[in-house]
Amino acid sequence: MKIGFIGLGNMGNPMAANLAKAGHTVTGFDMADVTVSGVSMAASGPEAAAGADIVITMLPNGQILRAVADEILPAMQSGSVWIDCSTVDVDSARAVADQAKDAGVLAVDAPVSGGIGGAAAGTLTFMAGGSNAGFAKASPLFDIMGQKAVHCGESGAGQAAKICNNMILGVTMIATCEAFALADKLGLDRQKMFDVVSTSSGYSWTMNAYCPAPGVGPQSPSDNGYQPGFAAELMLKDLRLSQQAAESSDADTPMGQAATKLYEQFVETEGGLGKDFSAMLPRFEKRGRG
Repeated sequence: MKIGFIGLGNMGNPMAANLAKAGHTVTGFDMADVTVSGVSMAASGPEAAAGADIVITMLPNGQILRAVADEILPAMQSGSVWIDCSTVDVDSARAVADQAKDAGVLAVDAPVSGGIGGAAAGTLTFMAGGSNAGFAKASPLFDIMGQKAVHCGESGAGQAAKICNNMILGVTMIATCEAFALADKLGLDRQKMFDVVSTSSGYSWTMNAYCPAPGVGPQSPSDNGYQPGFAAELMLKDLRLSQQAAESSDADTPMGQAATKLYEQFVETEGGLGKDFSAMLPRFEKRGRG
């Protein structure tokens, strides 16, 4: 297929390279001066999108997504597919999908889980929203870039799944870090706590697969000075999106709200910027009850 790929940052770059490696003709565009293995670069987004069977975008936020939609949709051919892999607000995802429909383009919102490592290895999980026809055309590319793709429903459903998942992730990481900090103050050995919790009712992904305590459990960013696998500021972005969605849909999410406030504090005033989101543990270690 002829593919246009717009947004070739830490995630988009390896995703585009994997598509090219699989034999597709990929034309890329990014505002920064980047090179991608096997990908020819265009001078603009519309140039990358022109004549493409499928256009993929990986963008920072909903505002930029809307602006890119205004630019590329007039250049896209009728019957082509637009896969947006950005993590943005549900309202923006639905708005650009409506815009694409008016242009005769099948839109699929497909945010990803798996991080930079998953993008490079081609093991991402895609949470997709859009029509059955759009998902069917996008599926062969999901198979190249990832290991799993779930069609969650109509436009916006992919974004909804992503932000609900990451709200759980943010809340659970805070609870896991709190528990380790409490264990320390109670004189409980961290390894012993892990041995119990990882096989008991406190089991969670943040404990068992991504333990925030250095030297405990499988290798994780905590063993590398909390260099980010998933940066705290990105968790904050996703938590804010969850609360924006909760506000617009009148959903009561007190734990999500509390997690958002804690990550805001951590990133903006407590030195969490640029650290992994599991670096909440040393944050709690330093604090007392008051």
